Amino acid sequence: MPTILRTPDERFTDLPDYPFAPHYHELSDGLRLHYLDEGEASAPTVLLLHGEPSWSYLYRKMIPVLVAAGYRTLAPDLIGFGKSDKLAEQSDYSYRRHLDWLREWVDALDLRGIRLFVQDWGGLLGLRLLTESPDRYTHVVAANTTLPVGKGTISPAFSKWRDFAAQSPRFDVGRIINSGTVSELSEAVVAAYNAPFPSAAYQAAARVFPSLVPVEESDPEALPNREAWRVLRSWERPFLTLFGTEDPIMAGMEQVFQKNVPGAAGQAHQLLPAGHFIQEDRGVELAGIIAKFYRT
Repeated sequence: MPTILRTPDERFTDLPDYPFAPHYHELSDGLRLHYLDEGEASAPTVLLLHGEPSWSYLYRKMIPVLVAAGYRTLAPDLIGFGKSDKLAEQSDYSYRRHLDWLREWVDALDLRGIRLFVQDWGGLLGLRLLTESPDRYTHVVAANTTLPVGKGTISPAFSKWRDFAAQSPRFDVGRIINSGTVSELSEAVVAAYNAPFPSAAYQAAARVFPSLVPVEESDPEALPNREAWRVLRSWERPFLTLFGTEDPIMAGMEQVFQKNVPGAAGQAHQLLPAGHFIQEDRGVELAGIIAKFYRT
């Protein structure tokens, strides 16, 4: 049986600007998934998906804006991150398992009319879920993300990041987040990003995630991603890209969506002065833009 780790609750005491009540869903394999659920339950649904190596804390600036705009706003912590359970071994994680966990949660809550916001691995997961069940979704905003199919060459920046995640003796998540922003994070915010990881034993998911990106056609999820692109190429519902300009890994990926997704035609796409973690650099502004977009 896999070893399941659960970050002690006291690690999350008095985090700056994170007053949200926790919600938990027990998955079929016994893992506990944490999520935020703010706003009126009857309101239109916004789903915010984080990536690597962050957690729902990344959305603390955006959630109040979206709730004030009249949306029920949900932000789960992927398994291995935040307040969700963590598996001790890197081999316990796969792209497919992350999809299965997230899909099970969406199905359990029976989310419909979803206005989706994805960033980083949130896109690799969220766009796959959308293409599997497109009737659940009405709008998409993609920020600093991609949906790779195992073709072409990987960027030097991503290759360096993948090697660092696999080999670095120290993996300071808070400092990694800070290096992906144009603003300087306070020590308290850096500590909040480190809160889910009391020790290196809790970091298996964060360490292995970069190696799960399909970079070869033989990768297990490369073909399913290609099938997902077939659906995206017929997606006519609104699709907006909001990318940070200071992101060497995702630079130019917004053009792939704009050229290939019909719903992206004629939308008010923007490049914002931000790093990879655009939610940190421009969170309030970003939430205002997407709230306006979701009303269209």
